[in-house]
Amino acid sequence: LLHSSARSVTCSHYYQDGNTIMSIKSFRVAAATAVLLLSASPAWSFSFAPATTHHHHALSRPTMLASAGPSIRKTSSLSMTTAAVAAVEESNDDKDPPLFERFLKGISRDYKMRLPLYKSDVADGLNTQCLAATCFLFFACLAPAVGFGALFGSVTNGAIGTMEMVSSTAMCGVIYALTSAQPLTIIGSTGPVLAFVATLVKLAEKMNLPFLPLYAWTGIWTSGILLASSLTSASNLVKYLTRFTDEIFSTLISFIFVVEAAQNIGRSFTNPASSFTKGLMTLIVAVSTYFTASTLRGLRNTVYFSKGIRKNVSNFGPTLGVLAGALIARWAKVSQGAAATLPALSIPATFATTSGRPWLIPIMDLPVWARWGAILPALMATVLLFLDQNITVRLVNNPQYKMEKGRRKGNMLDGMHADMLIISILTFFTSLVGLPWLVAATVRSISHVRALSIFDSAGKLKSTIEQRITGLSIHSLIGACVLFDKPRSVLTQIPTPVLMGLFMFLGTSALPGNEMWERIKGLFKDSKIAPKERWAAVPKKTTTLFTAIQIACLAAMVYVKESPIGVLFPVVIALLAPLRFALEKTVISKENIDILDEDDE
Repeated sequence: LLHSSARSVTCSHYYQDGNTIMSIKSFRVAAATAVLLLSASPAWSFSFAPATTHHHHALSRPTMLASAGPSIRKTSSLSMTTAAVAAVEESNDDKDPPLFERFLKGISRDYKMRLPLYKSDVADGLNTQCLAATCFLFFACLAPAVGFGALFGSVTNGAIGTMEMVSSTAMCGVIYALTSAQPLTIIGSTGPVLAFVATLVKLAEKMNLPFLPLYAWTGIWTSGILLASSLTSASNLVKYLTRFTDEIFSTLISFIFVVEAAQNIGRSFTNPASSFTKGLMTLIVAVSTYFTASTLRGLRNTVYFSKGIRKNVSNFGPTLGVLAGALIARWAKVSQGAAATLPALSIPATFATTSGRPWLIPIMDLPVWARWGAILPALMATVLLFLDQNITVRLVNNPQYKMEKGRRKGNMLDGMHADMLIISILTFFTSLVGLPWLVAATVRSISHVRALSIFDSAGKLKSTIEQRITGLSIHSLIGACVLFDKPRSVLTQIPTPVLMGLFMFLGTSALPGNEMWERIKGLFKDSKIAPKERWAAVPKKTTTLFTAIQIACLAAMVYVKESPIGVLFPVVIALLAPLRFALEKTVISKENIDILDEDDE
């Protein structure tokens, strides 16, 4: 594959088509995709170092959050330490690193830029906005953990269930918040991981193998490959992804959250065990939660009340939405009795495995040939976790959020190598005790970043509070729900329709700023009176074609995810990068696609 691609590039230097010439960049994208899908196998060995073009950019030192409000201004310490500044300036020479770097270089660079700021990562998290973000994201992270736990229990026949999922979320979340280079990323389970585990269960049944030992060995191999990728800075492959891929992936995750919430509400009307009254109350509670959270979150952009009130109410908007939905459900239960009583959050009563098995998996129960054979499903798991993790971190690192700690200006790769190291270690230990594998969760991570964003008087984002306290607090609270009776008893009083309303809020709140979503809405706007967008210079037919291609890719990803071949979902994501660069060689001119697909600076 690489040899054929190289020959096509060589020939292209002698063939011109209009104003376009096949570029080395296209070859590098195709080769990067091939390396991503194949290099994990021990049977393949690649030595691929593309020519590096160094882009030198002026790097201005971070400034204090001078107008972020009294509480944040008091504790903010964004001024980098001498060591951090030196590390950033030293790293500017590697603005465009090769696909693979020397041993430990990427990890060392990430930690040299971030660890000197650890003290400020603590101090900057002690304010009311971080408290509001913690309250909001606690529910936003606990609800998917419980939901995914129930689904895991169903597909694994109780081998991995709700207790394992919630425990993994709490433990891994705390460790990640303390040790990662990008602590604003929230890790959790995802739909593709669930689909992969379901496939692994069927494989174990078909081959008459014990599931948990097979799961453990698959995870051990996966963690080893991820470790190798972090040590060699393989996350540099993500530099070939563009806004085109980011927007499709982000829209997909938002779509999943909204659709799952809508389906859950719909089942309350169609379920024979339910009634029309319960269905109607489910709809009312979910919609009330959603609209309360959305309305209060948008209060910061209005002229009502004082600036301080607008800011605090907006920050606590999602939490107040949960409270409003819970109060409505409580009122209905008290006034109407059992006829209007809604199902509530289900959390295990004791700290033990779902099936009562020992925590440590007997990995030696798997035959020797199967231990080695587990590397085959591990290759697919590696692609899945690698892409899920890095695409989400890339979205979190987007320059539009104006983060400055431990990163070079405009660079979206900073922190990825160190974070992949942490993910590989967590994958290893969770595999040994039969806990679900966790990676960066897109919607929860973006919601976390936006909950910590600081806006000016015009409603424009001017900075983000970069710290470790919220991630640590969120997952510590989830851990408390596992270990202690009183927090658990309180949470079991929260109706699930409240969480469905919160799911809808999570899905829709991640869409603003997504240009694919803005262009979809633009298809129904009168261009004569609509405000001019950033891509207004591109002909409307070209913009419509580009958007239609993104929609088609989104539909294909949804189809694959829901089909029996859902385990191939990460392969579809990997193919988006070469598809994007193929577009500029075929149907859309490079000049136009560069405008439509331009990354934020």
